[in-house]
Amino acid sequence: MLMDKYLVCTDLDRTLIPTGTQPESAGARSYFSQLVASEQVVLAYVSGRDRNLVAQAIKSYQLPTPDYVIGDVGTNIYDISDKAWRESSGWHDVISQDWNGYSRIELCNLLKDIGELRLQEHRKQNRYKCSYYFPLHIERVKVEKTIQQKLDEKQIRASLIWSVDEPASIGLLDILPESASKLHAIEFLRGHLHIPLNKTIFAGDSGNDLAVMASPIPSVLVANAAADVRLEAEKAAGDSGFADALYIANGNYQGMNGNYSAGILEGINHFYPELAGSIKMSH
Repeated sequence: MLMDKYLVCTDLDRTLIPTGTQPESAGARSYFSQLVASEQVVLAYVSGRDRNLVAQAIKSYQLPTPDYVIGDVGTNIYDISDKAWRESSGWHDVISQDWNGYSRIELCNLLKDIGELRLQEHRKQNRYKCSYYFPLHIERVKVEKTIQQKLDEKQIRASLIWSVDEPASIGLLDILPESASKLHAIEFLRGHLHIPLNKTIFAGDSGNDLAVMASPIPSVLVANAAADVRLEAEKAAGDSGFADALYIANGNYQGMNGNYSAGILEGINHFYPELAGSIKMSH
């Protein structure tokens, strides 16, 4: 039982790692590393990246090694607490039921006639993730309706996760089992570890983080998030009745700007000042 531990979950790109256009506060990442090194913290990275790209990010940005990785937009959970990456078969048992016996290849074939979608490279697919590119000017509502009709005909329960690769100016669509969301994966991990809700936190920056931010899980939206994401997050949290569980970082913590890891620390201080108090700041 880990009732005395905190579960710190964070997205990677443009959340923990500074891949956006806004500046990163000096020292913020090292303060984050200091905080999560505490025996009290179980650290989980929650990312659209696959295992290799997560490992690459850890090395390139000198990130602390996490205890768990929720990767591939929630379709895989890895336990790496002893340095070996072990997949959670229990999680696959949960999500596999949603696709009604269809494989990823069969699902992709089902959607091959939708001209606005272009299948991503093979390395970006996995057993429970069918990924596409789409041009930013498409009528998304119309395309989504077409996809949903085809899935409904086969009784496939799926989530459609739309996002944007800003540097490449292209849209990204991940089709996943309905229960393979970041939200459900965090809840599964929290249940597996027996860590209560009031000792859990999630940090993110983009549209595919909104479901978590509209949930009872204490969440922080980092200050570098786009203005439309901020509005959507506030509305979603308000509509679901969990406005108090969402914190929008604004750069009012320890003289930092609230972007990236500074925003994560600000959110942790908002919800769990007793945990943030363990950081030794140098000014």
